[in-house]
Amino acid sequence: MRVEFLHPCDQVAMIMDRVYAYGMTTTSGGNVSMRDDSGDIWITPAKLDKGRLKPESVVHMRSGKATRSDVAPSSEYPFHEAIYKVRPDIKAVLHAHPSALVAFSIVKNVPDTHIIPQAAYVCGKVGFAPYAVPGSSQLGENIAAAFEEGYNCVLLENHGVVCAGNNLLEAYHRFETLDFCARLIIRASTLGACNSLTDEQLALFHHNRHFLPIFRPQQRSNRERKLRKFICEIVHRAYDQNLMTSTEGVLSARLDGNSFLITPTGVDRHYVDVADIVLVRDGHREEDKVPSRSVLLHKAIYDRHPHVMAIISAQAPNSTAFAVTDAELNSRCIPESYLVLRDIPRAPYGIQFGSGDEVAEYLSPERPVVLLQNDAVLATGSSLLEAYDRLEVAEFTANALLNAIPLGGLVPMDDARIEELLRFFS
Repeated sequence: MRVEFLHPCDQVAMIMDRVYAYGMTTTSGGNVSMRDDSGDIWITPAKLDKGRLKPESVVHMRSGKATRSDVAPSSEYPFHEAIYKVRPDIKAVLHAHPSALVAFSIVKNVPDTHIIPQAAYVCGKVGFAPYAVPGSSQLGENIAAAFEEGYNCVLLENHGVVCAGNNLLEAYHRFETLDFCARLIIRASTLGACNSLTDEQLALFHHNRHFLPIFRPQQRSNRERKLRKFICEIVHRAYDQNLMTSTEGVLSARLDGNSFLITPTGVDRHYVDVADIVLVRDGHREEDKVPSRSVLLHKAIYDRHPHVMAIISAQAPNSTAFAVTDAELNSRCIPESYLVLRDIPRAPYGIQFGSGDEVAEYLSPERPVVLLQNDAVLATGSSLLEAYDRLEVAEFTANALLNAIPLGGLVPMDDARIEELLRFFS
């Protein structure tokens, strides 16, 4: 999605719609603004339904005053203006009250974005602004002071969060990713302490090994066209099911013996299109496209396991809670979980950023799923749908395990029942 081609009114309405649709604000809560090249600010109006915001309702502010008298800007306009004054590089600001981040704000703490590499990369460290009355000049000063220190995400004491970026999509990505990080920490806390990554470990994420040599495809088969469409459908489905975020989640499918299709890096999962999907052939990427950072990992799995036809990795919130702690994601809870997932091994953090061979060794026809420490759950399948189903079942299983903790915890199926299950479904 190239937001720079959209009018500011359309951009503000589009992002506010995504915030509301994803359950991260209420009808009356939250506000979004952007600053255009002339310095004018476009912001959501006051006292309008955030779930039905129309572009024509967005307020145009010039030199601190609305250019029309029939609508008023958000009451929080003062802190938007204050942020833009202290940070000329910022072109968009998003504020809302998602419950997980509000939980952090009311205990006067900030989420540790070092628990997963994507959060640290997208959000960076999180600032904290002291409480002041909403809409007051003091609140604007407090928030602007935090942004002036260099933060791009700032938690507001007993209030909510503000995220900013070079454009509205970047601000939204930071907002959604930080909310996911907060929800993940809350879930994981029921399992034990979260394992935070060091700067050295995070540095492994910043590699260029996905910039493979390029080639120019001469033709597109009908199978490739069909597979591209199906990949996009599954990615959109995973996003809508909260199994992926806008900034995280990778899907690939084998095309033939020496090539596969994979999702790109740096493209919002909500908007990914058939033209964005990257063809990889004989270790080369198609011209003018950059595949996911994990392209070598996917290639290693396909090379080692001819039976694998599709791979999906994602930071689904419940299963990733097990990845950021030392708790076991035990599939021996109900027959479906074990039959679909089998026992789930845990791969140590970092090996997924190398050649991929080490992760590939964890997988087999009897072990189709692996948990990547402080990263994601990775599922393979003989088809795209099978790989996706395994991701879904892993997430449902993790959710059941978390829900079982207040009830006394899992009593796993014993070996005798597992052996009986395998014989029956052999």
